[in-house]
Amino acid sequence: MPRPRLCRRIMQEPGVIYFKPAGIRMVDLKEINLTLDELEAIRLKDFLNLEQTESAEKMHISQPTLHRLLQSARKKIADALVNGKAIKIEGGNYKLTKNK
Repeated sequence: MPRPRLCRRIMQEPGVIYFKPAGIRMVDLKEINLTLDELEAIRLKDFLNLEQTESAEKMHISQPTLHRLLQSARKKIADALVNGKAIKIEGGNYKLTKNK
């Protein structure tokens, strides 16, 4: 039986939870779900340019777990961009914390 997942720490919830290609009706779009912990991993590593170890520490997870989150998030974002899918940001196993 696998270990239970620890809550990942995120510093902020996104102001926008949905992105879609322009000019395509919602009913005609497929969508992918990007979790808040995946978004936080992208924010820390790619947007703020932190090292993986520092990003992992801020989220209270191991560096290999952060790496898996980044891989998953980047694959979903690439799929949405290449295939014209909407991105819905919701869910995940996280706890909101104050900025440190």
